[in-house]
Amino acid sequence: MSPHRRRVPAGRAGRLRLRRSLATAVRGADLLERKLRLLLDREHTARRAAEDAGRMWRERLADAETWLLRGVLLGGEHALVVAAPADRARVDVTWATLMGVSHPAGVDWTDPVRSPAEPTAPNTALAHAETACRAAVRAAANLAAHQAAAELLAAEAERTRQRVRALRRHWIPRLQAELAAVELALEEAEHEEAVRRRWASTRTGR
Repeated sequence: MSPHRRRVPAGRAGRLRLRRSLATAVRGADLLERKLRLLLDREHTARRAAEDAGRMWRERLADAETWLLRGVLLGGEHALVVAAPADRARVDVTWATLMGVSHPAGVDWTDPVRSPAEPTAPNTALAHAETACRAAVRAAANLAAHQAAAELLAAEAERTRQRVRALRRHWIPRLQAELAAVELALEEAEHEEAVRRRWASTRTGR
């Protein structure tokens, strides 16, 4: 006898409790399956966005490397050091929530600002390289956000899938079996009671 069975009252009260528990479990499994579909759909969207962002990042990175090489060949490594602004770029991650799961939804990018006192890039190639590097880093930030979102959603989807599996394969069948046993016992008890009543009625009539 399972621990759950021992806690269930006998008779009609037990049947009522089991019916309610079974209905709750079925409703919970349905809701979890709906959550799972939404999570998988959003994860699929995030993975597609990450693939697009990955292609964009590789293109921007190749472009930046090409201009950097040209700039260094024209002005030397010292020119590259001079061309870098002292300010730093800023990346703010925006977050969204789906079915209780917080995940990155995008990034807000702020370019570094070169002060009037700072020297500009000593050659045109390094000026193009600066623009290309900013685009590459911005693409990398987008890629990281989409990848993180996909992983967070996938992890929650797996946890939800396990909960659905536990309900569908174990908990609901157990409740159904216990309910069937209680209903059979009630049916047998009602049948025995009917037989006793008929027997008592027969004796009274005699």
